This record gives sequence, C-alpha cells and structure tokens, in this order.
Amino acid sequence: MAMIRLGDTEFGYDEAGSGPVVVLLHAGCADRRMWEHPFRKLAGRYRVIRYDWRGYGESGDATGEFAHHEDLLALLDAFGVDRAVLVGSSDGGKIALDATLTAPERVTALALVAPGLSGHEWPPSMPARYRERVHDVIGIDRLRSYRRGEVETVDVAELEAYSAAETEFLVAGPARTRDDLDPQVWELALAMDRLLNERSWTGPHGTAHDLRPPAKGRLAEVEVPTLVVAGLADVPEILEVSDLLSREIRKARRVDIPDTGHLPPLERPEEFTAALTEFLTTL
Repeated sequence: MAMIRLGDTEFGYDEAGSGPVVVLLHAGCADRRMWEHPFRKLAGRYRVIRYDWRGYGESGDATGEFAHHEDLLALLDAFGVDRAVLVGSSDGGKIALDATLTAPERVTALALVAPGLSGHEWPPSMPARYRERVHDVIGIDRLRSYRRGEVETVDVAELEAYSAAETEFLVAGPARTRDDLDPQVWELALAMDRLLNERSWTGPHGTAHDLRPPAKGRLAEVEVPTLVVAGLADVPEILEVSDLLSREIRKARRVDIPDTGHLPPLERPEEFTAALTEFLTTL
C-alpha cells in the first residue's frame, strides 16, 4: 500500500509505468480498485496514477471543508506532474472537469465515464428512482440518522441491504439485476460500496465543495480533447448528463457501450480500455 500526504490527510494510491501521465479518478460509489484492468494495461505505455479520494478506500477521513478537485491538483504537484490526462468515472468525472476549469494548463485531455457535473440539478425523477430503489430499503429516516452520526452501532443487515440495493441500481442499472453482472464484478462493486457506506455512516463528516462557479454553463470553456463514455443500461438521468457534455464540449467524442451500467471500466474492462487506448493514441 502506497500513501502520500497532503496537509493532515494521507491518500492511498498506486502508480505504474512511464511516459505521459494518466490519472484515474474513481466513481463516488467505488474506490480506486475499480480501475484494475485499465491501470495495468495502460502502464505499458503511460505513467498511470490512481488514488482514493479522501474519505474513500485507503485514504484518510474527510474532515473539515475541502474540495476534491483541489485535492487532485495538489496531488499532481505532490507527484511532480505538470500535465496529465484525467480519466474520471461518475463523480470522478465531475472532479476532473472542475480541475480542468480551474487549471486548464494542467490538463492534456479528458475521458469522462458516465460523468457527474457540478451545478447540475437532477430532475425530480432521479431522487424518486433512488428513493424507491435504494433509500426505502432501510427507510429515509434511518438513513438520515446514519448520515448524521446519530446511530452508535451500524446494523450489519441494514448496511448490507442498502449497499446491495445501491450497487444493483447503479452498477447493473435500473432495468437489470445483479444476475446480469459477472459474479466477480458484483462482489467487488458491492465491497467498494459497502466500505464507503460504512465509512460515511460511522466516520467524521466533512464538507466537500464543488467548483464555483460550477462547470454547468461553462462547458464551452473546455478546450481539450474529450472522450465521453456511457453504458447504455445506466440510469436515464445519468445518461442525459453524458448527452449534455457530448453536445456542449467542443472537442468531445462519444463512445456508447451496450448492456452496461454505471461502471464500464469495471463491468466491460476490455471494451472500455480499448476505447480509452484508441483515444489516447490520437493525442
């Protein structure tokens, strides 16, 4: 396990290979383990770095006020990286976009996988889907108690049920089930989600800030080549964000992967890595 310190927080990370730098930013429902296949494959031609956000995986707790995109830029400094390709999945894509708009001179290109977008407001259908498929598994009041740190001991059955529901909804997708996933994909996705929920329900509660002004409404400022990747079995409202980015980022190109949910690098590692590698060779 490799660790690097920023201020009072240690970040778990892996680094391999040499050449142009590619930084992999995991999804908000996962940690850096989701990148295993592309991390290994890309290391033959690139210097590849993956790390856990603060509060995730092997990194230290998220305390006080912070911004994930500022952590990313500070980590580039700590690694001695002037410029990098940023590859972000889900909210990792949001972080990559925010970092690009903050310091465009640091970013060579972007690959955004089922990305989030700072400043984006979900339509009412999205929280309704999440409430029905995930929150109602343990009840919204119980969930709020966990998130506020009001429950002294986590009920293991509730943690397991909630994490399984969230993993099935996101990683499989709303029209599929866990049976549509390779068992190893399911087990790793569930383990990552369970860990983040356990930390969120039992650990310190910091305050994360997005970019201000946010990325939404500023996508025309993104001038680097950008790959947008979507799994077509993902949540429809998430797919709409990929549509928006594909339209409004001038140098965007789009790759859709059929029968795939929210984490293409984990569920379809070979297809995803092939698409990313092809994109990188054009830079």
